[in-house]
Amino acid sequence: MKCLGKRRGRTAAFLPLCWLFLKTLQPGHSHLYNNRYAGDKVIRLIPKTEEEAYALKKISQQLKVDLWHPSSISHVSEGTVTDVHIPQNGSRALLAFLREANIQYKVLIEDLQKALERGSSLQTQRNRRSLPGYNYEVYHSLEEIQNWMHHLNKTHSGLIHMFSIGRSYEGRTLFILKLGRRSRPYKRAVWIDCGIHAREWISPAFCQWFVKEALLTYRSDPAMRKILNHLYFYIMPVFNVDGYHFSWTNDRFWRKTRSRNSRFRCRGVDANRNWKVKWCDEGASVHPCDDTYCGPFPESEPEVKAVANFLRKHRKHIGAYLSFHAYAQMLLYPYSYKYATIPNFSCVESAAYKAVNALQSAYGVRYRYGPASRTLYVSSGNSMDWAYKNGIPYAFAFELRDTGHFGFLLPEMLIKPTCTETMLAVKNITMHLLKKCP
Repeated sequence: MKCLGKRRGRTAAFLPLCWLFLKTLQPGHSHLYNNRYAGDKVIRLIPKTEEEAYALKKISQQLKVDLWHPSSISHVSEGTVTDVHIPQNGSRALLAFLREANIQYKVLIEDLQKALERGSSLQTQRNRRSLPGYNYEVYHSLEEIQNWMHHLNKTHSGLIHMFSIGRSYEGRTLFILKLGRRSRPYKRAVWIDCGIHAREWISPAFCQWFVKEALLTYRSDPAMRKILNHLYFYIMPVFNVDGYHFSWTNDRFWRKTRSRNSRFRCRGVDANRNWKVKWCDEGASVHPCDDTYCGPFPESEPEVKAVANFLRKHRKHIGAYLSFHAYAQMLLYPYSYKYATIPNFSCVESAAYKAVNALQSAYGVRYRYGPASRTLYVSSGNSMDWAYKNGIPYAFAFELRDTGHFGFLLPEMLIKPTCTETMLAVKNITMHLLKKCP
């Protein structure tokens, strides 16, 4: 493929996308992580009693399993669907223990390395080639996503403005896209962030899809036109830039940031347990080696501090906060740190109900919805609760597809249906925002 357009004037606009396109042809995934997941398994367990749950917690800590669901071992109790990634050298011991204890289990992924390789097959590489320009139906590296943002900033200046809110722990720029028609200086706004947890790749894919759909349908879709004329969207396609980059180069299943701790060799903080709202209470860990480590103090992570500062500065205008995660197929709203009912429950519940129905209308995929503490589990120090406590009336967290069959390895062929249905839910929530709540 040649990257230089023959017609005069076409080259400049065409080059960034073309360059991006050639970048995507390079084999990604760091030679599939040097075969590090060969023989690893992902196993689903459901303890039938509290005794089984206790035994499961004990063996999980001994074997150092990588918990996929729930996010913390403290959430495992009687009846909890528990998905664990177990390294090859521990899987025999775990399976023997489960049989001995008569705990029911199901192998979801027999060989994690093979599953990774299937997800990044030659077919995928061919698909990347066969579509012109930027392909929204594949996962993109951080470099590709940031180049895409720069390109949109140049080519869609009427609707898009890109800016930085700071730098990550490792010095990467934290970019935001401001999307919307510049019709008046103070419009209400919606904040959307993706990729707060590094391994949840479908999340940044959705943020890119959302921008693409908005730009593509602004002229043809009256609802989209109304949304972009009346609202601004602040979109952060990759919140945890260091962690996301690391999940491409070193460890596909990395969750946290990449900050260093002076007293422990374990790196990183859970960026969704680092907010100043009931910080480091239930559902968060004080140990730096845990996936839900809350950090040494609230907003210790530069990424969290940068976003919190931005939201504090603009909170008078921000009417909704949306954060995207995977996996569970849920639409969650506050509170997450306690079981109490939020003051504007009826408005938020009604928005969630309509959004979930809109989502289901695409492919029949059912999402559970409700307060996070009752629908998922109790967790403290997260961004959704913080946004709500800081005066943003509509705060939601989406847990995208699936419910565990693929887990964090959602195949690229499912990006389009996942994003298409999620788009309906997000449009629904934003339309709800434009109406006065009953």
